[in-house]
Amino acid sequence: MKEQMTHAEAMERAKALVAKMTIEERAFQLTYRAPAIPRLNIPEYNWWNEALHGVARAGTATMFPQAIALAATFDEDFLQKVGDVISTEARAKYNAYSSEDDRDIYKGLTFWSPNVNIFRDPRWGRGHETYGEDPYLTARMGVAFIKGLQGNGKYLKAAACAKHFAVHSGPEKIRHEFNAEASRKDMEETYLPAFEACVKEGDVESVMGAYNRVNGEPCCGSHTLLAEILRGKWGFEGHVVSDCGAIMDFHEFHKVTRTVTESAALALKNGCDLNCGSVFLHVLEALQEGMITEEEITTACERLMATRYRLGLFSDDCEYDCIPYSANDTEEHHELAIKAAHKSMVLLKNNGILPLDAEKLSAVAVIGPNADSREVLWGNYHGTASRNITVLEGIRDALEGHARVYYSEGCPLYQDAAEGGLARKDDRIAEAVHIAKMSDVVILCLGLDGKFEGEEGDANNPYASGDKINLELPGRQPMLLKAVLDTGKPVVVVLGTGSALTFNEEEERCAALLNMWYPGALGGKAVADVLFGKAAPSGKLPVTFYRTTEELPAFTDYSMKGRTYRYMEQEALYPFGYGLTYEPFSVSGLSVKTLEDSAEVTVTVRNEGNNTGSETLQVYVKDLESPLAVRNHSLAAFRCVTLNAGEERTITLHLSRRAFEEVNEEGERVLDSRRFRIYVGFSQPGKRSVELTGKAPLEAEIVF
Repeated sequence: MKEQMTHAEAMERAKALVAKMTIEERAFQLTYRAPAIPRLNIPEYNWWNEALHGVARAGTATMFPQAIALAATFDEDFLQKVGDVISTEARAKYNAYSSEDDRDIYKGLTFWSPNVNIFRDPRWGRGHETYGEDPYLTARMGVAFIKGLQGNGKYLKAAACAKHFAVHSGPEKIRHEFNAEASRKDMEETYLPAFEACVKEGDVESVMGAYNRVNGEPCCGSHTLLAEILRGKWGFEGHVVSDCGAIMDFHEFHKVTRTVTESAALALKNGCDLNCGSVFLHVLEALQEGMITEEEITTACERLMATRYRLGLFSDDCEYDCIPYSANDTEEHHELAIKAAHKSMVLLKNNGILPLDAEKLSAVAVIGPNADSREVLWGNYHGTASRNITVLEGIRDALEGHARVYYSEGCPLYQDAAEGGLARKDDRIAEAVHIAKMSDVVILCLGLDGKFEGEEGDANNPYASGDKINLELPGRQPMLLKAVLDTGKPVVVVLGTGSALTFNEEEERCAALLNMWYPGALGGKAVADVLFGKAAPSGKLPVTFYRTTEELPAFTDYSMKGRTYRYMEQEALYPFGYGLTYEPFSVSGLSVKTLEDSAEVTVTVRNEGNNTGSETLQVYVKDLESPLAVRNHSLAAFRCVTLNAGEERTITLHLSRRAFEEVNEEGERVLDSRRFRIYVGFSQPGKRSVELTGKAPLEAEIVF
């Protein structure tokens, strides 16, 4: 491992380079389409690129499962490997494009990923871009992804970006004008920890601001967020980029400025260095009108050039320059993507029917709007796959030579009829019912896709700009589910979704429920592998599946009261951290060693099954004394454990001081208690988790 170029070293070089530029040249470097400066041998550079779950929007690349699915792996080491593969493909593509002098959008090495916002409300359409509802899990997965993406060489392999800073999770329809009001306690307890970890532990090169205001200040021009917290309190040394069009919102929607020039000045003065948009084309006007100084323009330009130096873009010894295009979209990378899908799938219910035995089947019905859909594989912010395998195709391949496969769409994703205006409603349900009756088992593929739930402007659902209005299956899917269940045939529901859904208690009649999320381009093969026992699901829910939205506060209420597993008061349909496996695991021998202000937890994990399997060890902490404590308990450590049949392993997990700290109303972290209860097992504690898993976590009370 070579020692990576430091921010200080890069800044020293950047200062020398920027000193040779005119003020006009410096100013024009502050937009995402940075022009070339031929006299200084600086090529043009487009800063906008995406890599949420694979290199996106720039042609062919390996497509991994969506971010929420990667979070469900609860496996930091694995996610770092995924990030490393993405950055390998990123370099391969960048090197190829640059050799052809193609420096267009989505062709650079600055990736606006990961999204570490907290998925606080299941209605939010962009929640599937995140790592879920828990700040600890989000922090750990965010740091792992960043380390994989940025590498450990002399130069950054690629530059990651933690977004959207901060307190952003819908509603999408009003994001350009919305003011998110969050208490100091909620900020420090929930909304900021993942960003802090990305900065302090991940050394993330960039941070992107959000569209909304937070407590009155627009995020991309917030002195509190950008100057006081990000650079002042956390010591961030990289560059800050605006979300796309967000600075224009200052005067058009937030009304905190009157003109585009004032908006440019507000953002730049408070520490936004790069504009995704066109507002910073007015920076020179702001300078002429005395709203900003030359020094402020220079500082922003220096930060951007420092990033380009850290990427090795002005060097002739960058170790990544030799990565060929042939390193992109390889078979090895495809296998990792399939493994990621295996590890991410969450088995919500299984009456023993799974895994299916292909040798014992003569006919299988594959039904539903997501059965032969490519859209459900992709999520959003995706690249172009060189091959797609739908669930139907995966099942056909798995059953070739064994059983007849019947297929019916059953119903569209959210419309009333497959054939539109001339056909009556539910024009495919009779077909679905008929083939179900002809089959031994039904694989019913329901849910959403990345076009139904997603970002405002990208999603096409007819309801709420990419958000959901409730948690029910859309369109005629509930009727399809009921009609197929009424046949009496065993029904395995395969759910494609990036967020919580409910089933109107019909889940009680399902033989099995498998949440495949948005599993990537080869996801259909991965689903078939799991259904027929070639692989086992081991994912855990990174979000709560609520029973109804009626138990939740208003979507626009950013208080955490009543939200997520840490604060909720009702019983979940499927709890955070929950997920079944094919192989039974046990945990025993809990011991807790208390240190001065931290602890070590040791247990023995055993695979009681007949095959190799994986389980996720989870540690939760509940404060028994402090009135500042969260209502329930908090995830404090986790480890994905893979064991052979009959194998056991002793695992020790470290709980940091932060696991025992509380946050007061001023947003300060304090050790306010000495008595805690530690829970260690394969789910969170609580009646519903125990009811679903049949196992209670081990627990111990400790006193510091």
